[in-house]
Amino acid sequence: MAAQKINEALEHIAKAEKYLKTGFLKWKPDYDSAATEYGKAAVAFKNAKQFDQAREACLREAEAHENNKALFHAAKAYEQAGMMLKEMQRLPEAVQLIEKASMMYLENGTPDTAAIALERAGKLIENVSPEKAVQLYQQAASVFENEERLRQALEMLGKASRLLVRGRRLDEAALSLQKEKSIYKEIENYPTCYKKTIAQVLVHLHRNDYVAAERCVRESYSIPGFNGSEDCAALEQLLEGYDQQDQDQVSEVCNSPLFKYMDNDYAKLGLTLVVPGGGLKKKSPNAAQDKARGPAAAGSHADEEEDEYSGGLC
Repeated sequence: MAAQKINEALEHIAKAEKYLKTGFLKWKPDYDSAATEYGKAAVAFKNAKQFDQAREACLREAEAHENNKALFHAAKAYEQAGMMLKEMQRLPEAVQLIEKASMMYLENGTPDTAAIALERAGKLIENVSPEKAVQLYQQAASVFENEERLRQALEMLGKASRLLVRGRRLDEAALSLQKEKSIYKEIENYPTCYKKTIAQVLVHLHRNDYVAAERCVRESYSIPGFNGSEDCAALEQLLEGYDQQDQDQVSEVCNSPLFKYMDNDYAKLGLTLVVPGGGLKKKSPNAAQDKARGPAAAGSHADEEEDEYSGGLC
């Protein structure tokens, strides 16, 4: 079966090369027919699991389409060549070809197809090079946003934000989340804005930037419905616990369903959040003074408290 498909592919390549030849009565190569034959050869090679030869046939098809000024079809062929490289586990090279295809889609005036190609490339490389995947998702988001397809742009930004958090690139994650939140506010999806605020606060606290976390909550009061929501109440409790170095309070908030059932990357931020100072509660001013004066002073303060209530509450 494989041998038969290989022979079939070679026949198509021979036909393609014949279409490209010129002579006394044929001054111009027939690029369109040659591209068709190369495309058929690529399919046959692919069916025979000869992916490198299939890739080469796709590249020749793309070149023929380019010579014929058929940019969309050339881009498709480059994308197919990239998918052959994917089958060969040559992922960085595959992504390069798909990026080239996306640029041609843009040049051809089909931005949606360009963005979809960028997303596909991002998925391919995500486990190998998260940094590259983030770049591709952000490029796709930018294309979708330019086309005013905001929901698709948000999907791409969300993928980029989660990868940035996973890679502990928290400064960039904070900016990406702010971008998401701004667009969700623009399309009036306010409940999702609340969730993005929680994610932002967790990122800022992991950056050890309490001021930015507090400012983030304060700015969110302008979002309709945020003040008075359970999200707002939980964040205020979280910030209070963090500021008071109360690990128990922080852990209680971060273990609540509101935090635990977020996207996994953000839920992990909550579960691993440690307050500064070792998570000990701040001592009361009296306790701090007693410690400075020594055991005797601490004992006398305790006696005073006991005397205060010695006669009962009445």
